[in-house]
Amino acid sequence: MIFKMKKLAYLAIIVMAAVSFSCVEKELEAAFEDLERLTIYDYLMENEEEYSSFISILEKGNILKTLSAYNPDGTGYTLFAPDNDAINRFINENNQFSSVGDILNEEEYAASFSRYHVVNKDYHSNDFPFGAFAEPTLSGDFLTVGFVIETDTSYYKINNQAAVKFPNIETSNGFVHELETALKPITLTTYQWLEQNAEYSIFKQAVDITGLQAAIDFNTREEEGRQPVTVLAEPDSIYQKAGINSVDALIAVISPDDNDFTNSSNRLYNYVSYHFLQGMYFLDDYTDENTNYNTLSEIPLNINGRGLEIEINPGKEVFDTIVYQGDSTFIDYIGFKYDESNIITQSGAIHFIDQVMKQHAPSKTDVTFQFMEESLIYSYYQEGEGNFVIENQDALNSIEWTGADLSYEIIKEEGEEITNAWNNDYLVIDGDFIISYTTPQIVAGKYTVMLGAEAYNEDNALVEVYIDDKKIGSLVDLTTLGDQDNPFQQIELGTVDFKSYARHKVEIRPLIPGRFLWDYIRFEIPE
Repeated sequence: MIFKMKKLAYLAIIVMAAVSFSCVEKELEAAFEDLERLTIYDYLMENEEEYSSFISILEKGNILKTLSAYNPDGTGYTLFAPDNDAINRFINENNQFSSVGDILNEEEYAASFSRYHVVNKDYHSNDFPFGAFAEPTLSGDFLTVGFVIETDTSYYKINNQAAVKFPNIETSNGFVHELETALKPITLTTYQWLEQNAEYSIFKQAVDITGLQAAIDFNTREEEGRQPVTVLAEPDSIYQKAGINSVDALIAVISPDDNDFTNSSNRLYNYVSYHFLQGMYFLDDYTDENTNYNTLSEIPLNINGRGLEIEINPGKEVFDTIVYQGDSTFIDYIGFKYDESNIITQSGAIHFIDQVMKQHAPSKTDVTFQFMEESLIYSYYQEGEGNFVIENQDALNSIEWTGADLSYEIIKEEGEEITNAWNNDYLVIDGDFIISYTTPQIVAGKYTVMLGAEAYNEDNALVEVYIDDKKIGSLVDLTTLGDQDNPFQQIELGTVDFKSYARHKVEIRPLIPGRFLWDYIRFEIPE
């Protein structure tokens, strides 16, 4: 469902959908009364006069005939289709081209442009995420979806660039959604995006002064294994609301007595790096979760999406007080600027926040570790499917093993079944092994420890689990705890009480050797 419609700012979209221009049913020609038997290609050709410019680009990009076939991956396609007016609007706003002919003369660009408008799965608008589509485009990129609510209308916006004029034109091999303008392929890194948007000048200058440009100025597709970064940035207007009108004024607030700004212990350096989250997250990733996210500083960031709003560092600082009919409401969290967020770049994602975000001691939350901070495992995850043998232990920073070969496996589809492992991926080791994982830092306190593992195979091991060299729980029999439909299980091990904010070593030792498919390790705050 659309973002699960949890956030108050978006509840209105349900009511307003009836009058939304993006939800108006497009009148189709009489020949398309039986449209669902015809392909996306057929729809375009039946409406050639309306889509002639886009058709010529698709043809030049050698993708037009693909849209007449069924998707070999077993699903349909989603075409975001700009009509002639939309193509003209795109050209007028783009200094690179002055006509459709200019695009056609650039064969490589026409190919990437064409593939960028086709998602490799059929999506009805009811299945749009509030973030990135799970499946990439045929160019290998990911598109994002936002929702815009205005006084008398609401609509979807793709990549924060193009509104959907007419959604859900259903064909036999997918959906067509007509756009108000064409999509611009992602060509900027996060740093370059900040450079080109003057309303973020204070934050961008802080990045420059601290020497942190390289952390957000890279292309994940060109640097194998390089993890994306999610940036939470304050617009200049937010700084100005707090009385900060320049980067010098920000320095006076954050680091007035230390001008060694490129030093990792400097407060301004840590202020900026605290805005950089390890990994790529979109707004829908934060919903229904209350957890800490690792930043490029030494302190994680707490984001709570379990309420009506997505709250950053709730309870840490009071920013405003609203008095209504004698009752006071304290705004004690940082919020997201929903409409502007979900920017995707070559380096990751950008979101915009509504208060100046200073570092605070982290809150204790539930945390789940799936080994994605390992660059090698992340690079395998990006490849999408397969079994990858990890031959070099030095390639991993937090995982060690002995006694057997270790591999990483990700399974998207097996016939029509998808594994019930979290994210359909896991580590695999088989034999008389010992494997350990050292977690990122965890906030001090008591936690219930949960092991995610495959637990329904007679070849599986019987294991014991140790945390910081102390056994937790009893023997775990991984042969019969699951069932045929749910072989992967979350197994409660026991309770730990961490005394400091630190990393912790989780070690799996088999009492009876065998297979071990490790999905995750999770630490939950006890009820």
